[in-house]
Amino acid sequence: FFFFQLSTPYTHQPSHSTMKLSMTVVALAAATASAFTTSSFRPAALRASTSSSSLDALKDGETPIIIGLAADSGCGKSTFMRRVTSTFGGDQCGPLGGGFGSEDGWETNTLVSDMATVICLDDYHLNDREGRKVSGLTALNTAEQKFDLMYEHVKALKDGQSVMKPIYNHVNGTLDTPEKIEPTPVIIIEGLHPFVDERVRELIDFSLYLDISPDVKLNWKIQRDMEERGHSLESIMASIEARKPDFDAYIEPQKEFADYVIEVLPTDLDPEDKKTLKVRAIQKKGVADFNPTYLFDEGSDITWTPSADKLSTPAPGMKLSYSQEQYFGSDVAVVTMDGSFDNIQELVYVESNLGNTNSKFYGEVTQAMLSLADSPGSNNGTGLMQTLAAFAIRELYNKKAASAKLAASKEAVVA
Repeated sequence: FFFFQLSTPYTHQPSHSTMKLSMTVVALAAATASAFTTSSFRPAALRASTSSSSLDALKDGETPIIIGLAADSGCGKSTFMRRVTSTFGGDQCGPLGGGFGSEDGWETNTLVSDMATVICLDDYHLNDREGRKVSGLTALNTAEQKFDLMYEHVKALKDGQSVMKPIYNHVNGTLDTPEKIEPTPVIIIEGLHPFVDERVRELIDFSLYLDISPDVKLNWKIQRDMEERGHSLESIMASIEARKPDFDAYIEPQKEFADYVIEVLPTDLDPEDKKTLKVRAIQKKGVADFNPTYLFDEGSDITWTPSADKLSTPAPGMKLSYSQEQYFGSDVAVVTMDGSFDNIQELVYVESNLGNTNSKFYGEVTQAMLSLADSPGSNNGTGLMQTLAAFAIRELYNKKAASAKLAASKEAVVA
């Protein structure tokens, strides 16, 4: 099987032949079917018991890059983490030590792959579940987080040192025995409060925020808790309302500090449609080693309805746009997809009109979407924007690694 590999960065051309699109789609589907197997979801280094995340030891002088991801519970962080870690190649993310139920495993929130470690910031809760009943505070409240310890651990990992990280056991609500975390080339901290502490923000190389609108949150929760778990609408509404004051006070303000915001809204194409999504990638300009993705013409303002002959979409259809806006006082470039598509393979048509995707070859964005075809958001802008963000993180890592290598070479010459 083959891909259309390009030796130079891909730039948009006004048209592509149907033959090229068709051949690429066939190649993508075939490569995806053969490359992604059940065993790939557990890192090879974890098949033998291990108590740390030293899967890909840091090279001499290498500094890990720190990625921060902020979002409320149930906003798709786990799926996003899979998209990010899979872009670095090798085996995909699995639980540190193999997780509970494996030989010598334990209940852990930490995920590891060949290149990355994903740390859940719930592990830095001040109190366990019973303790929060005594304090009367929710886990969203910043008073329930150990920010000093969180900062010390992130700094140590960035300095190439291992740490003994606490574990918050989500199953029984207890604080378990700490686990050893070794630094890897990419370290992702994800959770409710990654950008609250200014000291931690200064250590983060790239920051992301998943912003799910209240209407979409409600629809998702109704689908999950009412249709799948049998909860009443009244109990669902009560649960959302109970969290809202702390979410508004402690979680939502962090999006001001994000370099990349994925905003998920109800569709604008049909006011009666409660399932179709409008997804915006809000990309901050001027961020080191990051160039925002654009549609057709960088710096322009465009609205585009794709050809129905090249991208089949269910009602209410599909519309994309690209605009230059202001977001919390910063200049941003915004790519929007409103609507869903029937066939992921046809997404290569949209991909061919995007620039600065940070892909290695023509069709790689579509291939990445196909590799996680069963994951939530894989038929709409949620998956697309998450994939573009993941590729941006990979490119940022490559640039920083290259810069560090060049600096080390210059120092060696001087010495």
